[in-house]
Amino acid sequence: MTSASDAHRLWMDWLRFEKRYPDNTLDAYDRDLSHWLDFLNADGIAYDAVEKGVFRNYLAHMADRQLARSTMARKVASIRSFYRYGQRSGLYASVEIGFMKPPKQPPSIPKAVSMRDAQDLMAAIQNLPGPDWIKTRDLAVLMILYGCGLRISEALSLTRKDAPLGEWLRVLGKGGKTRDVPVIDAVRLAVDAWLAVAPFDHGPDGPLFTSSRGQALNARSVQRLMEKLRFALGLDETATPHALRHAFATHLLAGGGDLRAIQALLGHSSLSTTQRYTQVDTAELQQTHQATHPRANQ
Repeated sequence: MTSASDAHRLWMDWLRFEKRYPDNTLDAYDRDLSHWLDFLNADGIAYDAVEKGVFRNYLAHMADRQLARSTMARKVASIRSFYRYGQRSGLYASVEIGFMKPPKQPPSIPKAVSMRDAQDLMAAIQNLPGPDWIKTRDLAVLMILYGCGLRISEALSLTRKDAPLGEWLRVLGKGGKTRDVPVIDAVRLAVDAWLAVAPFDHGPDGPLFTSSRGQALNARSVQRLMEKLRFALGLDETATPHALRHAFATHLLAGGGDLRAIQALLGHSSLSTTQRYTQVDTAELQQTHQATHPRANQ
C-alpha cells in the first residue's frame, strides 16, 4: 500500500508537472492536505479508509477552530482533488468522495476598487519613498493588472521577450492555458517607461519585472506595495492586487462590456465565475440609487 507521505508527494507532483499549477496554488494545496492528513493521523485513521463520519468530524474540527467558510471550502476542494487523483491513478481508489462536500456559504461578491480609487492608487506611487526606477516599475505592474485584468502570478511570469508590448499580449494562465488580451496605450506606455529605466536585463527569457536585487519580482512585494498605497489613501483592506483584476472586469461590465468577452479576457473556464461580476454591478447601481434618489430614505 502507498504510504500517506508517498501519496501526498505523488499528488503534488501531478499538480506541479501535469496540471502545471502556479507555486502559490501548489502551496495552498500542500498545506490543505497536510492539515487533513495530520487530523487523520491524530485519530489513527488511515488516509485510504476514510468514512463519512470521519469527514463530518473534520468539518466540526475546522468549525471549532472558527475557520472561515471559504477556507473550509478550499480545504475540502483540495482533499477531493487528492482522492480523485487516487481514483484515476488506481493508487488508492477505494475512498468514496461523494460525501466530501463543503459547508454551504453565501455567494461571494468580488471586492473591486472604484475607478477613482484605481486612478488614485496609480498616482500615489509617486509619493512613496524610494528610487524613481522602482516607482516606474511599480506603476507598470499595477497598470498591467488593472489594464489587462491579469492575475498577479500571470503578470510576474512575463519575460523580457514579451516586451515591448504590442496591441495584444499572450498570457499563460491557470492550468497552462493561454489567452490573448488586448493592451491599451496606458499599459503599453507604462511598460515602455519601465524598460527605459530597468537596471537589470537577464535576456529574453529573464523576468520582465525585477526586484531591487535583480531577481524576479515576487507576489509578496506587490502585495506590500498595495498595503502601503491603501494605507496612504485610507482605502479598505480589500484593496489588494487581485482587486485590480476585479476592477478590470466590473468596470468593463459597467461600460457595457459583453459577459462572454469578459470571460475570455479573464481566462475563466466557466461563465458562472464571470457572472459574479454582474452582482457587483447591481450592487453599485443599488448603492447609487439609495444615495441619490430624493425619496430613498423616506
